[in-house]
Amino acid sequence: MIKANVILHSVVWKKYLKNPNSFIGKKVKLFNKKSKLYKKNIFIFSLLLSRSKEIKKLNKKFRKMNKSTDVLSFPFYKKEHLKKMIKRNKEVYIGDIIVNLDKIKDKKKKIKFQEEFNKLWIHGLAHLFGHKHKKNQDFFIMQSIERKYLKYIN
Repeated sequence: MIKANVILHSVVWKKYLKNPNSFIGKKVKLFNKKSKLYKKNIFIFSLLLSRSKEIKKLNKKFRKMNKSTDVLSFPFYKKEHLKKMIKRNKEVYIGDIIVNLDKIKDKKKKIKFQEEFNKLWIHGLAHLFGHKHKKNQDFFIMQSIERKYLKYIN
């Protein structure tokens, strides 16, 4: 089971998602209902809903890249260590995801905005579970996982 702590860094988000907590809560509930992978443990993550200025600062500080991006993920564990934590603990905090409103707000239709937002936080979630996309092979594996996760929430 996964649980999300939603942190609203900018109230402008409410223009696009009236109640971000409720929106994510419903998606997480669907994920938990349809996913067979994460039944034994509770995986907790934070989702910070931010904007370009803040995400650029974080990207520079932690990744040494002085530019804005659409999503950042900060996994608490590498994949191997996460597997050990899962065996030892029922409840595991897996990390943080930051999503940048400014990279998706130009989606005029509400449905398009929500689809793009879902793609971004799901991408971040895949990273928190230890998936990477530096190599082509890893990219295709991660893409497949993201598609599966998106099916869970739609």
